[in-house]
Amino acid sequence: MLDLGGFVLNNFVFSAPTQIIFGKDTESNIGITTHEYLGDRVLLHYGQSSVVKSGLKDRIKNYLVQAGVSVVELGGVVPNPRLNLVQEGIKLCRDCGIQGVLALGGGSVIDSAKAIAMGVQHSGDVWDFFSGKAFPKSALSLGVVLTLPGSGSEAGGGVVITDSENQLKRLAWSEHVIPRFAIMNPELTFSLPQYQTACGGVDILSHVLERYFTNVTHVDLTDRLCEATMNSVIHNLPIALEQPHNYAARAELMWAGSLAHNGLLDTGRVGDWACHAIEHELSGLYDVAHGAGLAVLLPAWMTYVLEHDLRRFVQFAERVWQVPADKGNPKGVALEGISRMVAFFRRLGLPGSLTELGIKDSSFSEVARRCTHNGQTTVGNFVQLDSKDIVSILEIAK
Repeated sequence: MLDLGGFVLNNFVFSAPTQIIFGKDTESNIGITTHEYLGDRVLLHYGQSSVVKSGLKDRIKNYLVQAGVSVVELGGVVPNPRLNLVQEGIKLCRDCGIQGVLALGGGSVIDSAKAIAMGVQHSGDVWDFFSGKAFPKSALSLGVVLTLPGSGSEAGGGVVITDSENQLKRLAWSEHVIPRFAIMNPELTFSLPQYQTACGGVDILSHVLERYFTNVTHVDLTDRLCEATMNSVIHNLPIALEQPHNYAARAELMWAGSLAHNGLLDTGRVGDWACHAIEHELSGLYDVAHGAGLAVLLPAWMTYVLEHDLRRFVQFAERVWQVPADKGNPKGVALEGISRMVAFFRRLGLPGSLTELGIKDSSFSEVARRCTHNGQTTVGNFVQLDSKDIVSILEIAK
């Protein structure tokens, strides 16, 4: 076990610039809010069908037009949003003199909108930001009407885009694409399919867990904030699945998604992010749902790195999964915590193995190669993982 005594609460700067407009009917003010923050000519960006079939897209457009905002539409965003649609959106914005981008949807739509906002004022290829060749110096202003909680993208600067032609899924980050505002009405999530709700809930938990497992000590306040957020999700997610129109449960999940990823839980800590790095490569190759991939990877990663800081895993088991304390068998307590988490994911109807996701073990070495840039780097901060470690974790998850 690593001696963690030398790592204490780090210096930090915290800012949460997104204005959160939360509650029933809040989308009815989208016209005035958009005009104030984004300008009078915007791109309305959305997904494939649900917001169209429900009438929400037309309702939002009407609010915008009534406020004097000119609207150009671009739909068609899919899960694991695609580079080619981003490039189409950039051209559209340039051709139409767009001043801001309004994302209507969940994390995939928001990330696609962010990438478009990044690319409009960039002279090169927007993929430069995802390959590390360039960093955004500016972007169009961005707003959000959230319909799927989980990603937390409505309150952060992270952007994940997939180059489907090359089977690459990559992350970029910029303060310039942190949304100016996010309208969050839990009622807009009532019609979500159960699988999407479940995957979104796991995504929230994963964002907390990536921050929770840290080598920094004396972070009791943010430990407790992390644990409270996870406990709230664990309590409310099954309720939302059983009672889709339960406003209270939907509201708790929606707010938890933002708090999990707006930087507050990061303060003074160094997160891990290995599971996200591995899952991005799996999604790039197999196009699996992000939350489903994480539901499989998280327990496997925990099992593999358990001994690195057994005390933290015991704390996780006792405080989050209510495993009774047993000082004579700390490893048993920790393993029971992981077991209860797996059982919870199963209860949500999510897969329990890579095989169930259609992922073959013949691809494990390729996933590890991609994660580590041909073995030149490692992933993760809690425990730094090389190619062999990643393959071992994938074998556990198989």
